[in-house]
Amino acid sequence: MTAISYPLVERTLANGLRVIVSEDHTVPNVAVNLWVGVGSRHESPGRTGFAHLFEHLMFQGSRNVASGEHFSALMDEGARLNATTWFDRTNYFETVPTGAMELALWLEADRHGHLLDAVTQENLDNQRDVVKEEKRQRYDNVPYGKALIDIYATVFPEGHPYHHPTIGSMEDLDAATLEDVHAFYRAHYGPNNTVLTLVGDVTPDEGFAAAEKYFGPLPAIELQARERLAQLPPLSEPVRLDRVGDVPNDRIYVCFRLPVDTTPDYLACQVAVDVLGGLASSRLVRRLVRTDETAVAVGGWTMGLVDGVGLGTITVDVSAGADVEQVEAAVCEEIARFIAEGPDAAELESVIADTERSWLSALASIEERADHISHHALLTGDPAYVNTFVERIRAVTAEQARAAAEAWLDPRSRAVVRYLADPGLPFEEPDETDSVKDSDKDSDKDSDKDSEEAA
Repeated sequence: MTAISYPLVERTLANGLRVIVSEDHTVPNVAVNLWVGVGSRHESPGRTGFAHLFEHLMFQGSRNVASGEHFSALMDEGARLNATTWFDRTNYFETVPTGAMELALWLEADRHGHLLDAVTQENLDNQRDVVKEEKRQRYDNVPYGKALIDIYATVFPEGHPYHHPTIGSMEDLDAATLEDVHAFYRAHYGPNNTVLTLVGDVTPDEGFAAAEKYFGPLPAIELQARERLAQLPPLSEPVRLDRVGDVPNDRIYVCFRLPVDTTPDYLACQVAVDVLGGLASSRLVRRLVRTDETAVAVGGWTMGLVDGVGLGTITVDVSAGADVEQVEAAVCEEIARFIAEGPDAAELESVIADTERSWLSALASIEERADHISHHALLTGDPAYVNTFVERIRAVTAEQARAAAEAWLDPRSRAVVRYLADPGLPFEEPDETDSVKDSDKDSDKDSDKDSEEAA
């Protein structure tokens, strides 16, 4: 068994900021990573999109930093930096040469404590327009661009915190006043709602001293207590949403509610989904792509969430001329066979090995290691999960994967979203000249399938 023992030292400042330092002197860099406990699930009806809007506003200046200076000051030092928004959090991150760590912390502390000095009506209007353009680029004007929005709305009931996507409603953003936006920041952006992780060429003493120097003076905020929701059960019957339009081929998303992230049942479901569709050797790839030739591609993925539910999805790109109904039926047949038989030894070994390889590869990067540490410190309370995940996934047995599939992946509890090519609309690739170039590419995080990145 692979032994993982990255050093983790944690301290909580008097104002509630959790600081975690993982010392690694392999290269003279430090990954500075902040997770704030605010995402789209913390938004209220009529106020969607606010968490993502603030991700953008955080680069438009603060009390002592001019608009755009956060990027320019750090990039002049050779840093890489960005931010993302998700259901459960917003995170801000930069990887800097060791000598620039204190600059990064000063900049972060200024905007995490004194952003509202720069959130003017002009900045708000400007960033609303930026978000609208991002929505056009990433959702409205690309094939299957709204698939995740449709999946969330179909799998999770209306009123559930995961029912709406991080991009939010443009109507809600248009209706937002400057007072609304200031109130949202004051309710969520405080040191006692934030985790700061430092990974790399820094000792715990150095990291804690720097965190205290720059973040220590920030006051704690009054947080509104909210219990996480109870586990959402599987759907009681199949539900379906069809979209007919200008797409290159029919695509089927077969989706399921799953247990909450990091639980044994969630990990067993993760194994089951990978056996079915997550690898190049998975069952649905062998049947639909290689044998039946009714699909050109198959994928399987799970999304670990914390507020009473997770998400599992099988994606199938249907071959030209193949019958979509028959392809969906074949997916259900393979799931039913898995529920009856479970994975064989070779399948289980392949999935575990691939998962372990992906995890260790991610942790080899100080940026991704810092992100995983912040993730589990904030959302599961266990930053040491980075050291125990491989052991946990290796503990999943064939019977546990089969039983989890029986409980959570029953085809009778599926939600199906289908994007169907309109035969009257010959597909045309989007013209890249029609949209502003997006210079900041999507992050490739395990569970952040719907992250919105700063532009």
